[in-house]
Amino acid sequence: MSRHNISVFAPQLAAAATLIGLLAAPLASAQGVYRIVGPDGKVTYSDQPPPAAANARPVGGASSSAASAAPALPAEVRQAVGRYPVTLYTGADCAPCDSGRSFLSTRGIPFAEKTVNSSDDVAAFKRLSGATSLPLLTVGGQQLKGYSATEWGQYLDAAGYPKKSVLPPSYRREAATPLVEAKPAAAPATRTPAGQPAADTPAEVPVTPPASNPSGIRF
Repeated sequence: MSRHNISVFAPQLAAAATLIGLLAAPLASAQGVYRIVGPDGKVTYSDQPPPAAANARPVGGASSSAASAAPALPAEVRQAVGRYPVTLYTGADCAPCDSGRSFLSTRGIPFAEKTVNSSDDVAAFKRLSGATSLPLLTVGGQQLKGYSATEWGQYLDAAGYPKKSVLPPSYRREAATPLVEAKPAAAPATRTPAGQPAADTPAEVPVTPPASNPSGIRF
């Protein structure tokens, strides 16, 4: 198993055979698959229409002009994506990450890729998985730490993904995105010339943190 260390990591992976038993349940038919981006940037897939306020869009469907322009996923793949979406977490200068990405692409697995490069990415990655090495592959709720073609293949088989690519030649996966979206730089404050009264601006109201948040962290 190949890994790219962020710091020090000692993984304790569950036996693949256990997962195979868990994922062996029949896959429900999915008429449509939605790609949902959570507040923390994590991508999930569902065959159930998301709430109106959710950041979601159809995958491989024809509900919008953008979606209709993309090739539809084969039914077998669409079902697997709806039940057990795949996300790959990678880093820069990470040979095992490159091997894992190539493995998924060659096998024809639709997957989202999240990069872990900035300090914010690393902190969010540790909170998400407890891991400190890359790559990390998630298949549904299962986490596979480190790259192993054999182990990854067993989990993808159990999740119902085809053993060989059946994606249409025109299929293109989305580009990788940072795990934590970069915050826009704050605009520089304008200086008021000496002797000139400042523009009328509302005074900042101090916020008293609730008892459940004594440190006063604001998001």
